[in-house]
Amino acid sequence: MALLDTLVYEFQKEDFLISTDKSKLDTSVILPFLSTQSYWAENIPLDIIERSIQNSFTFGVYHHQTQIGFARVITDFATYGYLGDVFILADYRGQGLSKWLMDCIFNQIPELQGFRRWTLATADAHGLYEQYGFKSLARPERMMEKVNFTKY
Repeated sequence: MALLDTLVYEFQKEDFLISTDKSKLDTSVILPFLSTQSYWAENIPLDIIERSIQNSFTFGVYHHQTQIGFARVITDFATYGYLGDVFILADYRGQGLSKWLMDCIFNQIPELQGFRRWTLATADAHGLYEQYGFKSLARPERMMEKVNFTKY
């Protein structure tokens, strides 16, 4: 059994819960946000979201058992992590939930500690991620990407 399939962590704060238990995830919340409200996954189909969840270390954010946020980490659990698909629903923003989620991801999960590199892409949340050590690429000339701009 892969490490990805065995890790379950839960963190409680007042009426909120962050859980890595994939069985709690609600794709009826994740799909509409990613496909219609995000700039990075516009029109993404459900089958792609389900496959990305299956193959990532996921974090659900819940209020009274209703999902209100999400993030996923793509990782080898040894040297590298990519943080993606991070969101908190608009009605729940401004309560420190994004910061709590980042704290759980970067400080509370032993299997995510000590990586040589973390990366992410953002157009509008630089201030949040800078609080957790992220900065612009030091040597962008060393980084390359292969992008498929085909819309879903």
